Amino acid sequence: ISPVPPYSREQPIFTTRAHVFQIDPSTKKNWVPASKQAVTVSYFYDSTRNSYRIISVDGAKVIINSTITPNMTFTKTSQKFGQWADSRANTVFGLGFPSEQQLTKFAEKFQEVKEAAKLARDKSQEKIETSSIHSQESGRETPSSTRASSVNGTDDEKASHGGPAEAHLKSENDKLKIALAQSSSNVKKWETELQTLRESNARLTTALQESAASIEHWKKQFSACKEENDQLRSKIEELEEQCNEINKEKERNAQLSRRLQELETELQDKELELEELRKQGEIVPQLMSECESVSQQLQAAEKKNKDLEEKVRTLRTEVEDSKHRQTNLKTELKNFLDVLDGKIDELHDFRQGLSKLGVDN
Repeated sequence: ISPVPPYSREQPIFTTRAHVFQIDPSTKKNWVPASKQAVTVSYFYDSTRNSYRIISVDGAKVIINSTITPNMTFTKTSQKFGQWADSRANTVFGLGFPSEQQLTKFAEKFQEVKEAAKLARDKSQEKIETSSIHSQESGRETPSSTRASSVNGTDDEKASHGGPAEAHLKSENDKLKIALAQSSSNVKKWETELQTLRESNARLTTALQESAASIEHWKKQFSACKEENDQLRSKIEELEEQCNEINKEKERNAQLSRRLQELETELQDKELELEELRKQGEIVPQLMSECESVSQQLQAAEKKNKDLEEKVRTLRTEVEDSKHRQTNLKTELKNFLDVLDGKIDELHDFRQGLSKLGVDN
């Protein structure tokens, strides 16, 4: 069969455009593009052979040359994709159409051509059976006529020679008719079985393609789940790092709590020291009052003992000594008050620091 039909013998009856694919011969699962772009796909009718073909040419390359038989089936696998198996080419063709309407028109035309091919096959089979019957009848008549023209003799001789030959030819004719009927029934049976096998093969091919699509879908789902799992793992690692930071913060807070308790204890000790210093500070006015009373007594003694110079001198010496001691005592008291004021300021700053530390915590 020539790939490019001679227009004197074959004529296009339907033409459309589609993307052509063929099944991968090694895997029988994946589709391999047969054309880089949409090409013309046409139905051709051969009037001399009474046959139909689907032909598509991409430039100088023939990518489809499929003779349609009554056993073929065109299957729609999606809204814009269809396929059929060609046992003669030992492949499966797939067509991708721009729209669902074009796919529907192509499928309808495929069914029409399939029915026409079936009618053509039935007519040719009837012609074969008729011609075989005619040939048997002509074969049966030819020997008798030849024999009648070639045999010369009496009627008894003709009867004696013609009877067994006709019986033999009749029996042979009956055997041929039985064999032809059996052959026809066997051919129909084999065609039915072949059609069943092809339909089963088409269903298996479709199921295989669906399984491949399902496998791809589950692969994508697995990849998505794996990616989500990786994200969850990274999130868990981040949460673990945050938990570690929280534990470290808890440890720091515990250390600060212990430090705060130590500072509170020190503050209590400082308050006790301050209370003792306050008690000691209460004695100072008594000493001052005593000093004043001593001064008054000295003044009275000076007035009373003016006459007694020695006593006065002695008393003056004592007064000088007492004044000196009083001066030293005042100096010590002043120093003590200064130290007390410093301690009070330090204690006040320390209390403010404790208050600020409690607020920060």
